[in-house]
Amino acid sequence: MRWIELQNAVNVRDVGGLPVGGGGWTRPGQLVRSDNLQDLSPADVTRLVEEIGVTTVIDLRSASEVESEGPGPLRARASVRHLHLSLLPEAGAMTDVAKDALAVNRERAIQRDPGDVAGAFYIGYLEDRPDSVVNALRAIADAPGAALVHCAAGKDRTGVVIALTLLAVGVPREEVVADYVATGERIEQILDRLRASPTYAGDIDNIPPHEHDPRPEIMERFLARLDDEHGGPLAWLAAHGFTEADVDHLKAKLLAG
Repeated sequence: MRWIELQNAVNVRDVGGLPVGGGGWTRPGQLVRSDNLQDLSPADVTRLVEEIGVTTVIDLRSASEVESEGPGPLRARASVRHLHLSLLPEAGAMTDVAKDALAVNRERAIQRDPGDVAGAFYIGYLEDRPDSVVNALRAIADAPGAALVHCAAGKDRTGVVIALTLLAVGVPREEVVADYVATGERIEQILDRLRASPTYAGDIDNIPPHEHDPRPEIMERFLARLDDEHGGPLAWLAAHGFTEADVDHLKAKLLAG
């Protein structure tokens, strides 16, 4: 696990080094996943930009989160391109760490599958904002250096985009699930960070603590539902305009060996 240790973000890791079906692996230094970048120290910014080589930041948070949290210190770096690609319908104050505040999304998820609300949320990201998901994958492929994908916790919205990216380039499902579950190693630190923010503090404890855990069955059920309802990740991507040429471009960016 290629954790990137920063002073003021805790769920940051390089997803390079994962095996790919048929041989090879994902290249280090090309794709990073992270929690909120709002509190980065000057040393953190330097490490991400000058050492890790981040050139593109893909922010999956809602507009209300971005407005509440402010631009963040990485915005001051002219060499870094920022894309805001919300995975949520832009209505009200909604965050992926405060599911009780997501009244519309939660009700839809419960109606879809009351026994798997988290997985239904994840499918909801794809159904509500396919444009953002596809554009996120294209931005990863186009990044001249490392692309960094983040939301608030770096778990749910980031987890879905990273999972689709890895599956599109041929990473086996068990590896994708393992990468998702790895966030659990930092979950208490993640929640502590979010509790320290006025944007998220009031929402963290509104659901049982175990619902924050990135359990393997959550990602497994999401991927099974993606198969059943949309024909799998590649079929879903193709149905939303992500062509074979786009897949090849993503593979050229992320694969080695």
